[in-house]
Amino acid sequence: MNRPRIAVLASGRGSNMEAIADACADGRITADLALVLANNAHAGVLVSAAQRGLPHACIEHGEFADREAFERAMLAELRAQNIDIVVLAGFMRILTPLFIREYYGSLLNIHPSLLPKYPGLHTHQRALDAGDREAGATVHFVIPELDAGPAIIQARVAIHDGDRAEDIAARVQREEHRIYPLAVQWCATGRVVLKNGIALKDGEAISVETNNTTSTAVERS
Repeated sequence: MNRPRIAVLASGRGSNMEAIADACADGRITADLALVLANNAHAGVLVSAAQRGLPHACIEHGEFADREAFERAMLAELRAQNIDIVVLAGFMRILTPLFIREYYGSLLNIHPSLLPKYPGLHTHQRALDAGDREAGATVHFVIPELDAGPAIIQARVAIHDGDRAEDIAARVQREEHRIYPLAVQWCATGRVVLKNGIALKDGEAISVETNNTTSTAVERS
C-alpha cells in the first residue's frame, strides 16, 4: 500500500514542519512529507525545506484577487502532488469552506492554547491576564469555524510566577513539536478519523481530558 503523502502549509519559520519532517525521516510518522507550501516568499520554512531537500513551493496570497482564488491555486498544487493529508504549521491565513471541504477530515492544525480556551491570537498573554496556572497546545481537525474543530490531543505546561508570554510560548512550542507528529501519525495510519463531526481514536470518541499529555509524560502509543 502506498504511504500517505503529507503537505505542510506555513507562513513563517515553520518549526513544526521541521518536527514533522524529522518524524517522517526517522519512522515515527509512516508517511512522506511530499510538499512544503508557503504563502510568503520570505518565509523561513522555505529555506528549511530546501536545506532538507524537501519539495517546496510558494503561492503568494497577495497575487490573487480574493481568498478563494488563492485557495484554488493552492488546491491545484496539492492535487498535482497527490496530497492526502494537509498539516497547518503557523499558516497565517484563514481558510474558507472551499478549501476545507476538499480536505475535510484530513486537515490538521495546532493552536497554542488549551482549546476551547483562547481561540485566535495572543493566547499566552490572554492566559496570563486571566491568571491561569497552565497553558498548552491543541491539535485539532480544521472546520469552517475558527479554532473550533474537534480536538485530537492536547499538551499542558505549567505557568510559573513571573512568566512572560514569551516564556510560556517557548515552553508550549517544545510540546507542540512532540504532540503534532504523534497526531499526524495517528491520522496517517487511520487510528484517528473525523466522522459525523466527531474525532474518533481507535473507534472511540476522543476526550481531551483523557487524551492529553503533560510536559513530563510522553505518550508512546
